[in-house]
Amino acid sequence: MCFRVFHSLTQFLRAPLPHLRISLSEDVVGWISQSLSGSIRSSLFPNSEMVIPPPAKPPRIINFLKPYVLKMHFTNKFASAQVIHSPTATVASSASSQEKALRPSMDSTRDVAAAAKIGKILGERLLLMGIPAVAVHLKREQKYHGKVKAVIDCVREAGVKLL
Repeated sequence: MCFRVFHSLTQFLRAPLPHLRISLSEDVVGWISQSLSGSIRSSLFPNSEMVIPPPAKPPRIINFLKPYVLKMHFTNKFASAQVIHSPTATVASSASSQEKALRPSMDSTRDVAAAAKIGKILGERLLLMGIPAVAVHLKREQKYHGKVKAVIDCVREAGVKLL
């Protein structure tokens, strides 16, 4: 049964299809013949040599080159920043001007000074957790200016490398 299916499939694919202008290339014949056993291969492809397929693509490692990503969010009342561990999609560390321990020490919870304090605290927390470097992810509307700049500069001054 299996032989007949493969035989009819290869005969169909080998025949040129004029309305589609497609014919089976020798690479495809080689890949199909490699997966078959020796006796079936010799009967299906009597005069075709075995073709070694190209190597498989390496796994995508781009997701793991920058495992920790700094993301910031600013509202009209508060500023917050968090570092996310990309492979597990969990929050590694965060700081916000909503925290009750920080509110008495801030004049305002939404200005550049508050964002700078958030960045400083987040940088210290990252170093305590043993995270030496983070990548910065800016939203489309965020530019390296104002509150965003304050957070990034203070994280850098705390000793965390930015990728």
